[in-house]
Amino acid sequence: MIDTKIIKLASDTKNYGLRRKSTHSALEKNKICGDKISIELTVNKTRINSMRYETESCIYCQASASLLSKIIPTLNITNLKKDIIDLNNFLYHKDFQLPKRYKSFKPLIQKKNKSRYQCVMLPFNAL
Repeated sequence: MIDTKIIKLASDTKNYGLRRKSTHSALEKNKICGDKISIELTVNKTRINSMRYETESCIYCQASASLLSKIIPTLNITNLKKDIIDLNNFLYHKDFQLPKRYKSFKPLIQKKNKSRYQCVMLPFNAL
């Protein structure tokens, strides 16, 4: 059964829908399950100002995209690769702490959701 927290996260569609007014865009597909995500970014030199997305995906990917689109203005482009490594460490190392800026992802990034990890990470991979 899917946790109601995840359903609530996925249903927040404030940044859902592409506008075709971006500086960058990407399409990513999960080869394992077929989930797809399209993202549009408005970027300056060191920051991503905004993110819009559309998905054909499971609820885990939808929730992850919604959360990421909300926190994206607080993230530094140069730190994103390190952040993805940190998120991997949180999942695979029991004593690793989730970085504070990703605390909202905690319902998604849990050992019980380990089989859905690629779904959760698809929006990050599109970045």
